[in-house]
Amino acid sequence: MNDIDAWVWWLVGAAALGIPLVITAMPEFGMLAVGAVAAAVAAGFGLDVVVQVLAFVVVSVALIAVVRPIAVRHGAQRPQLATGVEALKGKQAVVLERVDGSGGRIKLAGEVWSARSLDTGHTYEVGQEVDVVDIEGATAIVI
Repeated sequence: MNDIDAWVWWLVGAAALGIPLVITAMPEFGMLAVGAVAAAVAAGFGLDVVVQVLAFVVVSVALIAVVRPIAVRHGAQRPQLATGVEALKGKQAVVLERVDGSGGRIKLAGEVWSARSLDTGHTYEVGQEVDVVDIEGATAIVI
């Protein structure tokens, strides 16, 4: 064991931290792995073990303190581009068959959709423009 340089052990530690990163998808393990690489660089320059451990701790803590909040903030954001039924919410449509609380048909984004009124007592006649507020299955909910 004494024949292997310290920088190799730090790189082995970095690789070992990469395994749970891949398995659990927790980015904190990646940040610790980068700290281990920083310690390996310190060991490669021949610095003392205390400096190596300090490099590991400082780099790891700095990454967790700086990068993690940014990653959490970006993960909490909704996607900029809405696709599928999410893209249809808020769009306008034209009534093809009378729409009331029990059903009807509209033309939405160039396609014919079944629709029903959000307010069951309200009726929309042929040719009226309506706004899509939700999609339930294959039925557009309109106002």
